[in-house]
Amino acid sequence: MSALATRAGRHLPPGPRPDAHGVNFSLFARHAQAAELRLYESATSREPFQVIALDPEVHRTFFFWHVYVEGLRPGVLYTWRIAGPGESLDGAPELLDPWARAVSDAIWDRVAVAEGGATGRSLRAIVAAPTERRAAPMPAAFDLSNAVIYEVHVGGFTRHPSAGVRHPGTFDGLVEKIPYLKALGVTHVELLPVMAFDEQDVPKPVRAGGLTNYWGYSTYGFHAPHPRYCIDPARAPQEFRACVRALHEAGIGVLLDVVFNHTAEGGADGPTIHFKAIAGDIFYHREPDDTRRFRDYTGCGNTVNCNHPLVASFISHSLEYWAREMGVDGFRFDLASVFARGEDGEVLANPPLPWNIELSPILVERPLIAEAWDAAGLYHVGAFPGMRWAEWNGRYRDVVRRFVRGEPGLIGELATRLAGSSDLYADGHRLPPNGINFVTCHDGFTLHDLVCYEVKHNEANGEGNRDGTDDNLSWNCGIEGDTGDPAIRALRCRQAKNFMAILLVSQGVPMIHAGDEVLRTQRGNNNAWCQDNEISWFDWRLVDANADMLRFVRELIALRKRHSSLRRKRFLTGRPVQGAGLPDVTWHGERLNEPPWRDPEARLLAFTLAGTGAAETPLHVILNMAAEQRAVALPMLAGRRWHRAVDTALPSPHDIEAPGAQACESRNRYLAQPRSVVVLEAH
Repeated sequence: MSALATRAGRHLPPGPRPDAHGVNFSLFARHAQAAELRLYESATSREPFQVIALDPEVHRTFFFWHVYVEGLRPGVLYTWRIAGPGESLDGAPELLDPWARAVSDAIWDRVAVAEGGATGRSLRAIVAAPTERRAAPMPAAFDLSNAVIYEVHVGGFTRHPSAGVRHPGTFDGLVEKIPYLKALGVTHVELLPVMAFDEQDVPKPVRAGGLTNYWGYSTYGFHAPHPRYCIDPARAPQEFRACVRALHEAGIGVLLDVVFNHTAEGGADGPTIHFKAIAGDIFYHREPDDTRRFRDYTGCGNTVNCNHPLVASFISHSLEYWAREMGVDGFRFDLASVFARGEDGEVLANPPLPWNIELSPILVERPLIAEAWDAAGLYHVGAFPGMRWAEWNGRYRDVVRRFVRGEPGLIGELATRLAGSSDLYADGHRLPPNGINFVTCHDGFTLHDLVCYEVKHNEANGEGNRDGTDDNLSWNCGIEGDTGDPAIRALRCRQAKNFMAILLVSQGVPMIHAGDEVLRTQRGNNNAWCQDNEISWFDWRLVDANADMLRFVRELIALRKRHSSLRRKRFLTGRPVQGAGLPDVTWHGERLNEPPWRDPEARLLAFTLAGTGAAETPLHVILNMAAEQRAVALPMLAGRRWHRAVDTALPSPHDIEAPGAQACESRNRYLAQPRSVVVLEAH
């Protein structure tokens, strides 16, 4: 390709901006004294077809280097080189543009780049074609009060051969599975990281086993979809937007799991990808007495200095881009307590970044969900900075796991969690939808493994089974791992249903981990972050093999949608509901109105929920995790009879039945079987 003419260009906006006549490039590089732009014809070209040396008198404005290349078209790849005071461009690493909308990792070699001297092995940005104007957002997706969230890995959802899609492991593959999601009844998908990430970012023992960074918590491209999830990486923005559009057309909102607490550059021994060179003095927390040392509050080698004004601006603009131009409805933030750390690493009472995000005019209505802790012990569940942030409720997960496995004396806290965790949120004027309830997620045991294993089995990860948590709060029902014992298998199935039933009758926002509805297993691996294989992939044969469990979860979601009393936007009070003739909630034990708050051996709790108005039927829920059956009193309701909607002790299809097929309970007591959940509807 012949050399193209250039002119000064403009410094804003940063990144590549194609138009009808060429492309404008701009890079923020605070301390650079020299810069060059390197253009490549293809993802695997060994040498650039043109190297453009920039004149600081012409091509630098403030801290930006910029140039306009005439006649350049989308599809071309490029990198930057910069040199600081006293440095030379010769041998300087090739840098990825952090504002690139599409990237290529076709020739990326993390180890070689980290060790230095590797030429032609860098990540490359792609000049992406401008995207067409996005359709209007789906306002219903902004409201989490009615949500049922489905946490899913884009690649793993369709990589298994049984998926039967045209392009496995891609956004397009996810689109092909939308009918399944719609039939399941979920309202939102929460996509594990889809911003471009470094699959090679793994420790040496993991790499030696041929494993990769599967989950994606190693971002380097904060404006670019992950290239492996695309059919054509040069069309990454278009392919991602098409996926979002298809989900919206099916009535499903899109939440992104995003990683702004650390980056793929790692610590001092990690590769220089971009920020270390262009803004290394401000982008990361470093030790003040030795700036070569990175502070690490994330366990990943570096920590982003989130509350520096320039860094906070970059993060906010990235989120606004994904919302405004890519159609994303909301975000879940990994290790979000890092956002509360000031430039010295100390905790701020009013950190700027969380407030900037929630007050952004573009993000002001979109759901913001914090994983409200970090790896250095900062724990913010119930107290994350800001006004409206929702939080992953780790305390809900823990008490429900303990209760279902049979621990006594948890009734008081269990009731608080079932009622929306007012102890965490009410004092801050937050509401039940501020709590994201979950029993399992990508990090830890699957639901199947939670009832089959008591200890982790992570040997396949190559780290001697030292990785992953040892605090699983699980119970294997008597035998570790697989068994042919029919009694244990039946108990495990019942326990899995108990977890799902409790999750979906709790106030707050339920989140289901993809595959739990068909009892997907990871063979006891509770930290499958590096397992891009059948350990982690969704095995679509389970849809038929465990059809009874899938039906159970579908019907539970339908029951939740039938009852607004399970989706209250305000906390329960115990006061009468106008038009319903009942308090919004009444707590019970085996006897009516006698909840066992002070019984240290209690393993049973029951409660009655009034409908939110005269048209909605009341519900009565019995949770019996004792090892023996209990005769539990039922409230008497004038003009209504109780009908059994759910009993996890019964075989399918009687474990859950829709109105019209439900058995009527003629007695004033219900015999709740050991380790079971019962839900009754009053008709």
